Formats: sequence, C-alpha cells, structure tokens
Amino acid sequence: METVLPVANATAAALARVSAMFNAPLARAVVFGVHIDGHLVVEGLLIAAILFQLSRKSYKPPKKPLTEREIDELCDEWQPEPLCPPIKEGARIEAPTLESAAGPHTTVDGKEVVNFASSNYLGLIGNEKIIDSCVGSVEKYGVGSCGPRGFYGTIDVHLDCENKIANFLGTQDSILYSYGISTIFSVIPAFCKKGDIIVADEGVHWAVQNGLQLSRSTVVYFKHNDMVSLANILEKLTHGNKRTEKIRRYIVVEAIYQNSGQIAPLDEIVRLKEKYRFRVILEESHSFGVLGKSGRGLAEHYGVPIEKIDIVTAGMGNALATDGGFCTGSARVVDHQRLSSSGYVFSASLPPYLASAAISAVNHLEENPSVLANLRSNIALLHKELSDITGLEIASNILSPIVFLKLKTPTGSAVADLELLEIIAEKVLKEDSVFIAATKRSSLDKCRLPVGIRLFVSAGHTESDIFKVSESLKRVAASVL
Repeated sequence: METVLPVANATAAALARVSAMFNAPLARAVVFGVHIDGHLVVEGLLIAAILFQLSRKSYKPPKKPLTEREIDELCDEWQPEPLCPPIKEGARIEAPTLESAAGPHTTVDGKEVVNFASSNYLGLIGNEKIIDSCVGSVEKYGVGSCGPRGFYGTIDVHLDCENKIANFLGTQDSILYSYGISTIFSVIPAFCKKGDIIVADEGVHWAVQNGLQLSRSTVVYFKHNDMVSLANILEKLTHGNKRTEKIRRYIVVEAIYQNSGQIAPLDEIVRLKEKYRFRVILEESHSFGVLGKSGRGLAEHYGVPIEKIDIVTAGMGNALATDGGFCTGSARVVDHQRLSSSGYVFSASLPPYLASAAISAVNHLEENPSVLANLRSNIALLHKELSDITGLEIASNILSPIVFLKLKTPTGSAVADLELLEIIAEKVLKEDSVFIAATKRSSLDKCRLPVGIRLFVSAGHTESDIFKVSESLKRVAASVL
C-alpha cells in the first residue's frame, strides 16, 4: 500500500492536466453520431488506472527462515494462557471431612459432632430396612447399570421405583434421573425452548438457574415469594400482547426455597397460572417427604389437586436419604422426557440399589407417618429457642426443615457478611462440636437473596441436640456480632 499511494497521486495529477486539455473546445469528438466530451475520456482512463493499481501484486520481501536459536528463544518467551483464573484469597474451600454416616450424629475430622449440616430430614440414614434392601439389590444386580435407560440400562427396579413414586403422589407416571441436581436442569430445557417465556422466582437455587440458562428462553424474575410482584409481571407480559398468547409460558418456583427456607404459596400461584394461562414447573427437592399430612409435598400441604401442577421435580437425596431424582406428572410429560431430556437420555441409569433404597424410604414414610410429627416438633422447638438470638434472625417458614438464619444488620457486602457467618460456623464446630453450614455460593450462582446459616433439622434429632445447637449459636453469635 505504501507504493500504491504515491503512484495513484501522480496518476491523478497527470489526469487532471490531461482533463484540462480535453475540456477545451477542440477536445470534443463525434463517434458514430454520439458526442463524447473530454471529461468522459479522462474518467475512463482514471478508472482503468485504478483497476490496474488494484490488480498489481503487492511487494513482499523474501522470507528469511528463522534459525534454531531464534526458534528456541521464541519458545522460551512464550507463556500459555492459564486454563482457569487464579484463585482469589479467601476463595479456597476447605470443607470438613465426614468419617462416618451423615446421620444426626456423625464424626468430623476425628471428632463426634451433632450434625445440622446434612439434609437427612426423616432421619433415614442408617435405617436397617433401607440398608437391607440395598444389600439385596447389590447382590442381585451389582452396583452400576453400565448403560443409559434407553440403551440396556433399564432394570426392573427402576420401573418399580417410578411406579411407586407416581402412586404415592397420585400422578399418571414418573421418570427417574441418575443425579438429583441434574433433574431440574434437564427437565426445564426439555420443555422450554428459545422464544418461550419463563417467569421465575429470584431466589431459585443454582440448579434451577442452570436449567433456565440452558433453555435459552426469555427469563423474567419476580421478587422472592412475592405474589404481588408475580401478578404484576404476568399482567405486564400478557395484557394486550397478542404475540404472548401464541408462545409457551411457564412459572418456575421451588416448594421450599433452598436459599431462604421460605415456602411458596402454591394456592395463589395456581390461581395466577389459571388466570394468565401459564404452566407451572415446581421443584420439590426439600418438600417431598416433608410437607403435607402424609409427606406428599406442597400440593398436599395446600390442598391443591396434583393435576393442576404441570411438572413436578425432586431430588431424592434429602428426605429419602438416597440419590438421584425424579419428575412426575401426566403420561405425556413423562414420555416426552424419555427422548428429549439430556440427563435421562445420555446418563447411565440410576444404580439399582439406590432405586431400591428410594422404594424402601417411601414405604417407611407410608408405614410410619409419625416421623413427620417428630420432624415438625423439632423445627418448632428450634424456632422457639433461636427466637431471641443476638444479631441473627430466622428468615424461614415455621414448617420448613431448613431453618435459615440471616444477619439482622448486614454489613452491605455479601463477602463481609459471609465471613462473619463462617466465623460463627467454625467456632460452633470447634468449641461445641456442632456441625452447621454457612451458605457459600459459587461465582456461577446468581441468587439475589442474602447469605445466611442453614440448619437442616432431622426427625432423628433429640431435644438435647436442639438445645445444644441453640445454646452454642446464641453464645457464639453474641461474641462475634
């Protein structure tokens, strides 16, 4: 380009002088009866010159190959980009190590502790009947399935478990997933696609957030557990909008919110769903086996017919003390997932002994409904004992097995708040042998709710366990806050 510009400038100057001559009266000619002015000739020549210059090959100096020494120097200077960003100070997680079953009492780093950090709501970890069913299943089927459900990974115990859950909840059918957290973020993208509208609570946990992102739908968040905010958003989206009437619309909520312990008002949500013609996806990982007269979840708790909830999902790693998850609903909802849900289609199926454990856990719940009374009694007692704790306040519902404590006076920084809460949790464990957990969140978690301390209450806890954690928290909070 450096050689082209001077040549082009010189050519333009020469053509300008020639143009002056051609524009003289004698510069006119008649060709085949057509008058041709001189400036037309000049413009033609100019175009030809430009095309000639553009068509020329640019000059390139001959390449000189690098010597071995130069190559070695370049290799020594090269620094690869890191695979991941450096870990910031304070971001490292040094989690306590459990050395026994995560029951109401467990062993952490060689010390026996009272455990309020595991979501063993019905106290079924260590239940002898469940263990016996697992042993029998391992002896019969082995440990793993070695194949997805659609490719020789379906075992009869999987079908038994799906039927058991569907019959227990009163739905047409259910489908098992291999991993609890993958259930909801596989189900949402299986039904919600690009162009659809999802209205979700701003307090949903990370697995739900991931499902919303994978769906590529348009997501609108409403204020946490605020039905006025939900109603306003639904009205805004649908009022006078003919386009909205032609696309799929969903409301996504948790029955018991993992990030707050609040319970979703399902009766009001169903009313709004029917008014604005939305579908409801309900995540029940922390309410299945806990809420309702017989532990059938949020629908039973509010007396809402299960048919009015379009899609229900839950992980089985909480109340049932096993692993995996399930989705339940109509036969069409379940059948669609068997070909369209990534977590079901591409994952090896749930190990048979875990399906056997889930069946035994549901049987135990049906045969021993008093376990729910024990759980609710423990929750109520803990609420009472922590009602006057210094610097903290209970944010969770009285029926939630997640007793969520947040700072009465936040510092204004989530990082600083979490540091205070972690100090409390560490001191309680170190000084009083009580195992509790602060709500650490990944950088991927976009939850907008305040951080806090989660206490997971179990039907297996005794009154002395409740008193011990209450007294320890009161003492430590008073010294820290």
